[in-house]
Amino acid sequence: MAKYVPEIKGILKRHTIQLPEVIREASGIRIFGKRLKSFVFTTDVAVIKNTNADAVIAVYPFTPQPIITHSIILSADIPVFCGVGGGIAPGKRVVNLALDAEFKGVMGVVVNSNTTNEVIRDIRDTIDIPIIVTIISEYENVKERIESGATIINVSGADKTNKIVRQIRSEYPTFPIIATGGITDESIRETIKAGANAITFTPPTASEILSEIMDRFREKYERDRHRQDKSEN
Repeated sequence: MAKYVPEIKGILKRHTIQLPEVIREASGIRIFGKRLKSFVFTTDVAVIKNTNADAVIAVYPFTPQPIITHSIILSADIPVFCGVGGGIAPGKRVVNLALDAEFKGVMGVVVNSNTTNEVIRDIRDTIDIPIIVTIISEYENVKERIESGATIINVSGADKTNKIVRQIRSEYPTFPIIATGGITDESIRETIKAGANAITFTPPTASEILSEIMDRFREKYERDRHRQDKSEN
């Protein structure tokens, strides 16, 4: 018998980004005593402040900067996992960014798929928080990533994601895996069945949400005007 869970909603928090409920079917990953199942993929502080995700995974396509990490941490009331580069940035800078992120209070750091194993080892020797290593291809050497110090594997393989997850899970039955699950309940459930412990979800942007709200307002004004015209006639 399912347990009844009381739900409390405030007026200001009523309009938030609700992640798909199917994500709760995942086992989750327990990190420092917190069980995390859903990760919202964004750096938008407005989105971060208005979501029911368990955690934030903040990775962006620019050179990581401490001020960005600081801003995200200040706005978040859930755990933050931030990107520290690893691709273009030199290894020493990546290690320093990871250490700075730990000092600022992030729960874990994320490195790019083209980060070298040497840099991952240097990060592991420097910080005491999880290192999430991104895997984007079925041809990557996951074994070397794990041996170098990866704490969690983050699979982002587009349409090959489930195949990659199954491949990793068959070789490492208990290793923590986060994966992108798409936007439908069916695709998310398939990713969980493939072996993902947690799901990253990309929410609509603030501009997309605002556009939908404006469309509803316009429709309301149009309906009100039609009613007014009818009453006058």
